[in-house]
Amino acid sequence: MQKGMHTDTERCVRAVQSKDARFDGWFFTAVLTTGIYCRPSCPVVPPKPENMVFHPSAAACQQAGFRACKRCRPDTSPGSPEWNRRADLVARAMRLIADGVVDREGVPGLAARLGYSTRQIERQLLAELGAGPLALARAQRAQTARLLIETTALPMAQVAFAAGFSSIRTFNDTVREVFALSPSDLRARAPRNAARPTPGALSLRLPFRAPLNPDNLFGHLAATAVPGVEEWLPHCLEGAGGTPVGAYRRTLRLPYGHGVVALAPQPDHIACRLTLGDLRDLPVAISRCRRLLDLDADPVAVDDQLRTDPVLAPLVDKAPGRRVPRTVDEAEFAVRAVLGQQVSTAAARTHAARLVTAHGEPVDDPEGGLTHLFPSPEALAALDPGTLALPRTRRTTLTTLVRHLAEGELPLGAESDWAQARARLLALPGFGPWTADVIAMRALGDPDAFLPTDLGIRRAARGLGLPSTPAALTARAAAWRPWRAYAVQYLWATDSHPINFLPA
Repeated sequence: MQKGMHTDTERCVRAVQSKDARFDGWFFTAVLTTGIYCRPSCPVVPPKPENMVFHPSAAACQQAGFRACKRCRPDTSPGSPEWNRRADLVARAMRLIADGVVDREGVPGLAARLGYSTRQIERQLLAELGAGPLALARAQRAQTARLLIETTALPMAQVAFAAGFSSIRTFNDTVREVFALSPSDLRARAPRNAARPTPGALSLRLPFRAPLNPDNLFGHLAATAVPGVEEWLPHCLEGAGGTPVGAYRRTLRLPYGHGVVALAPQPDHIACRLTLGDLRDLPVAISRCRRLLDLDADPVAVDDQLRTDPVLAPLVDKAPGRRVPRTVDEAEFAVRAVLGQQVSTAAARTHAARLVTAHGEPVDDPEGGLTHLFPSPEALAALDPGTLALPRTRRTTLTTLVRHLAEGELPLGAESDWAQARARLLALPGFGPWTADVIAMRALGDPDAFLPTDLGIRRAARGLGLPSTPAALTARAAAWRPWRAYAVQYLWATDSHPINFLPA
């Protein structure tokens, strides 16, 4: 069992007294005299230390009878970076809960995906987070309900259904218990948005821990965007002061339907506009967008570690807060990684666009140029290899991959064990370390994945005076662990490739 930060009372008290936003989501402060719980950066006068009790999750606070603070809104904190940093049972369970598995499949479904008994799952979550899977899923439903109450004009019955509640009564009771307000009171208190809403769209703010450097994050997504599935659209969203800003847009394959999302960096949040075919997909869509942009990372911990290397320190100081651009669909990224083997970014986009046109599911997009969902493994498993404009060995690699994905023999989702998944990838024909490691980095979310054979990394290493052979560079990179995937971003950023620049 991991020892959470909430057990270090002295450190937690210091964070609360200094209103340190870096610790939002790491732990929650429950105040004995008021019965409320807050994020560490709550703007109100901090309570006396003897009146503070610290919990590892919002769900634990709610189970202990505390209500969410109306000022700091602790339920909207960034998620704990623990679930991105770790691949143990608790971390994998938390990623699955965020992806809505408990709401769709129940605790038995969660346990089945992880290969453990329900009792083992409940015991470990309770020990580390102070709440079991049902309570954690309930806290997520409450947060989704609040978002819909405050950002839409939907009738409350539709809000309850979309947030995953089984009845209006349970919805009302939960909202009152968690927020100490009725759903109608929550809506009445919500600030009115002066911006003209897009019909059928939800406009949200996705929080993150500062600093966040958007250049390589959005630059990578825009430069590698697959036509029809992704695009960079100038003047798409409304930024600070009402100024139009460009946004990365893409289609989403979701449990109950499909969606389209637009994402744009702002100084203190990511602007997010979601259009969903089924509102029940809202929490899953938010979770996947946060994962795509690596928003739950702890950039201070990452950058502090990388700064210990005198070669990396100037790169970090110049542009701190780089994130790892990830994915909303692990299987999709694995396919695209194979298509990108030993070819340029433009060629990889062309190959992927052909697959999308031939096998993707059409969607309507009145706002832009999105036309399809990326084809599922099941759809690609039925393709004729002879139609692929790829070398014969690459065809074998791709068809073997999609067959394993379609048959469930290669789990790459939130439940996957990073080491096992990497070993299974390397056992497939045509999979070398580069392909396995780029999938580990961007699809599985392993923060320590490293690409010593990547040409861009070796070129950057030579330019910085680092060893450029894979073995020697790997040995030098041991000091960057467990954040080597972030070191990759800083090394790539020394190049003038479009992936390193925020589009205009």
